[in-house]
Amino acid sequence: MNFNIESPTSKEELLNCLRNHQSGYFRLAAGFTDLLIELKKSKTEELTVINLSQIKDKQFTGIDIQPSGIRIGALVNVAQIGKNQSIRKSFPVLQQAADALASGQIREVATIGGNICQASPSGDLSCALVALKASCEILKMDGTIRHESLNDFFRGPAVTSLQKNEVLKSIVIPANQTNKLKSGFIKIGKRSAMECSIVSISYHFQLGADAAILHSGIAIGAVAPTVIFCREAADFLHKLNVNKIHETDQLKVAELIQQSASPIDDQRASAWYRNEVLFNSAKSIFEQD
Repeated sequence: MNFNIESPTSKEELLNCLRNHQSGYFRLAAGFTDLLIELKKSKTEELTVINLSQIKDKQFTGIDIQPSGIRIGALVNVAQIGKNQSIRKSFPVLQQAADALASGQIREVATIGGNICQASPSGDLSCALVALKASCEILKMDGTIRHESLNDFFRGPAVTSLQKNEVLKSIVIPANQTNKLKSGFIKIGKRSAMECSIVSISYHFQLGADAAILHSGIAIGAVAPTVIFCREAADFLHKLNVNKIHETDQLKVAELIQQSASPIDDQRASAWYRNEVLFNSAKSIFEQD
């Protein structure tokens, strides 16, 4: 296989690369943790790889804290997310998902943009970000930006809404509306971080002074063709006291979460097993610290 690598260093150079290769076959990459595996299997004879890792633009490489929320550049690596104190404080579910992804070495090179654009149904960061109601900022070849919720960005296994003339620039997480949180990530896998999830659940509850759930997000991974936002379960919890959720209500939440899933049998787990694990993990949300 023959492939050419181009390494733009600015947004303008990147846009020129996109324009120059619209008629050919090209791939975007940054950490190369997934693409190298794909290239070994590919039968494509001619390929251009646009290497994003050399871009210096802070909108791609930085974590920007604003009153309206937090913007994470697509080239920020997973280790940076796990170590960022603002993320740890305001969005624990994302910090926990970052720490659960692969090995320490991989987290140092794998980027949030690459992880999201893989559109894996078992993506740890994707599951957390969907629970946080994150959105994408997508740079088009003409220099304009389009915005799309991450929930809509995912279209199927390894399929996103991203077009050939577009590149993911950043992820935006809306600011919390309260200071009191219950937020976490549950991952069930054969070897924890080094294994793709068999089931994952992300939850992010924003609480009032009386511990009532005022705003909530719940997402599940590895149990459907895409990461799923569990709207019915989140709506059911509205204004319930997070510290006094009756067992009956816990079961109802677990049932609603389970109803959002459509797992399949594969080499890692059966659909029946995933359903059972999902239900029991959903019940355990209210047992987490």
